[in-house]
Amino acid sequence: MIIESLLDTDLYKFSMMQVVLHQYPAAQVEYRFKCRNPGIDLVPCIDEIKAELDALCALRFSEDELDYLRSWRFIKSDFVDFLALFQLNTKYVEIAPSPAGNGEIEISICGPWLHTILFEVPLLAIINEVYFRRRSSAFDLSEGRTRLREKIALLRDTQGYEGCRIADYGTRRRYSRVWQEEVVTTLRDGLGAQLAGTSNVWLARKLGLTPLGTLAHEYLQAHQALGPRLRDSQVAALEAWAKEYRGDLGIALSDVYGLEAFLRDFDMYFCKLFDGTRHDSGDPFEWGDKVLAHYRKNRVDPRSKVLVFSDGLDIPKVMRLYQHFDGRCLLAFGVGTNLTNDVGPMALNIVIKMIRCNGQPVAKLSDSPGKNMCDDAAYVTYLRQVFEIPASQG
Repeated sequence: MIIESLLDTDLYKFSMMQVVLHQYPAAQVEYRFKCRNPGIDLVPCIDEIKAELDALCALRFSEDELDYLRSWRFIKSDFVDFLALFQLNTKYVEIAPSPAGNGEIEISICGPWLHTILFEVPLLAIINEVYFRRRSSAFDLSEGRTRLREKIALLRDTQGYEGCRIADYGTRRRYSRVWQEEVVTTLRDGLGAQLAGTSNVWLARKLGLTPLGTLAHEYLQAHQALGPRLRDSQVAALEAWAKEYRGDLGIALSDVYGLEAFLRDFDMYFCKLFDGTRHDSGDPFEWGDKVLAHYRKNRVDPRSKVLVFSDGLDIPKVMRLYQHFDGRCLLAFGVGTNLTNDVGPMALNIVIKMIRCNGQPVAKLSDSPGKNMCDDAAYVTYLRQVFEIPASQG
């Protein structure tokens, strides 16, 4: 059994789920899976993935897990009471080979947002682990351990980087659950205070670390169908977040419509209200310089704000970013696949993205071309026009 606890997911799933319970309990959504690696044959994995999905859907939150969630300052008691009754249901998930017969698989998740939001992270972790254990059941992890020790030594022992802290963001694309636990334990013991925490709630609880995360792209995408007029959907999403958390969990995600569209909406009010912003596509150096300039333009001291970097990071890139921005703002770095799936074989680049909400297409048009998964080309064109996004973007 790959997933043994419903806490084995990223924190932002719970923080978003609480907003859904309180503000959008009737919203209906659709998610779709995509493997971005060419030539990967996942069809032989289907039966095992389905078996693991059945096991996932048999899980319930235990009383001690609920007590742990209840201890967080930003979690409300009625949400924990709801989770005490919560259980995932396989009826919302369909898994089948692609009709193209090319080894790809199609996964769709359709149903109430409140009852489907927790599928993404554990299902991706299941797909990864099933694929890698079928591909290399007796794989020697010594190479992964060597690489991990080298990463720790580079960050810990390089003079001038004592204040550079990283976090584990690697649950979705980990080699295995056991390997992620070993990685995070090794990071904790090797880096000490330079490990800020982990996005994985189960590991945070088990290893005595800080769970980290706020919101993901799906939250802002859904507001394209939930908010007022489309042009105001990004503002509506940020205001709904502020209504729920009253200044807590204050990291805004900046790339659902690209940085320029984000900065047009991220006015002085949001600059002062939110603790910082997160980068997840495009050039991180250019992004950070523009965000810091935007804070200064809005009479906010950038040194009081956090820039969170989380897009395809490895330790050398973290260190370059730290060197570039240190002293100009507060910094946080979330490292994913390079920590939890750098053991030798090529890691899978797999995602599950929301594509519809309340029957309407929704889309992400990031600062990195190729990340959009909307199946309605006319809607994407309209979205670009509304947010003044160049056709080359997304």
